[in-house]
Amino acid sequence: MTVVRSLVLFVLAALAEIGGAWLVWQGVREQRGLLWAGAGFVALGVYGLVATFQPDATFGRVLAAYGGVFVAGSLVWGMVVDGFRPDRWDVAGAVVCLAGVLIIMYAPRG
Repeated sequence: MTVVRSLVLFVLAALAEIGGAWLVWQGVREQRGLLWAGAGFVALGVYGLVATFQPDATFGRVLAAYGGVFVAGSLVWGMVVDGFRPDRWDVAGAVVCLAGVLIIMYAPRG
């Protein structure tokens, strides 16, 4: 159950961080205004909070592993929201990153 909880928290963190960054991007780069950017800042704060609920208490490990979730999640976000079409190298890189998540977070330790 701890692994499932951790994976759900990673997905929630990715939605908050990637969504927040996208909102800031829309507000600034696409000139949609301060409301969009402000909503992005709030979402980015939520990301920071969600990360603290990870069962593993090691900040460096959690954030290092989350990096792989961020990479894969960013590609998925781009596909769903912006119509981005990843190529095989994007997909291969995301798979490698997700393998890293599994090793960093869930490898047996003594």
